[in-house]
Amino acid sequence: MDRFVSNFTNRLDAKGRVSIPAPFRAVLARDGFDGLYAHPSLDLEALDAGGNALLSEIDGLLATHSPYSPDRDVLATALLGASDVLKIDGEGRVILTDSLKAYAGIGDQVTFVGHGSKFQIWEPERFQAHLAQAREALRALKRRLASGEARP
Repeated sequence: MDRFVSNFTNRLDAKGRVSIPAPFRAVLARDGFDGLYAHPSLDLEALDAGGNALLSEIDGLLATHSPYSPDRDVLATALLGASDVLKIDGEGRVILTDSLKAYAGIGDQVTFVGHGSKFQIWEPERFQAHLAQAREALRALKRRLASGEARP
């Protein structure tokens, strides 16, 4: 499978390293990206991360805007200019930068959450709250669809 799925919570070690879950490392290896690309999420207190597939999505999004347009500029700044390329060591660990940890409120644990072509990195309690909100929103959508109020 070439998609990031499921979620995993891991602890940062004494040196600030965190192990990327083995299934996620396998997807990154097949993707051919040497490292881990990470940037602050555009609308959540989490990090978006991935490899070439994520970078291709960003490139595709940027390509929908004129090269010197203000919209392209803000997207490029947020998605490329505020990002980091993290080195993955031989044990499959990375060190999250202080700025990334501060943005996501990460302390001594992180939760990795699959999103298909990318994954997110969350502070575990924030992720649990987000997951509860997502499940409630899904239930509300299901009720609307069942009642005929909203059609896909």
